[in-house]
Amino acid sequence: MAPQTGGEKKFKPLTKKQQQFFLKLLLDERKRVLKELGQWDETLSNTQQGADGDLSSYSFHMADQGTDAMEREKAFLFASKEGRYLWHVNQALRRLYKSPDTFGQCQHCDGEIAFERLEALPHARYCKDCKQREEDAKK
Repeated sequence: MAPQTGGEKKFKPLTKKQQQFFLKLLLDERKRVLKELGQWDETLSNTQQGADGDLSSYSFHMADQGTDAMEREKAFLFASKEGRYLWHVNQALRRLYKSPDTFGQCQHCDGEIAFERLEALPHARYCKDCKQREEDAKK
């Protein structure tokens, strides 16, 4: 773990009321993402074939085939992005259930993740400063 720098707050565990607040927030977010993934699943499993009663596997035009392929690809990309987001939400729920006294603690510097940051991103693992350093290092 990195030593704390001057800009980070010393970690103070969340109160039971705050833990319940984040539990509800995470569960609501999980429910929303699962519902959205269900819609993407429907989109990906429904093909244009049979939608208009024509069971032929031939499109009327090559442009229709291209549009269908593009729409399937776009739906797949959105669904995979939501799937990754769901993984992060599930990880945050695990952290909250497994060790509620350390939920809201930066996993890099052991400082406090600001309540406002957690409210906006309840699955956040890093304080703002550590996350900024991580993103800057990727550039």
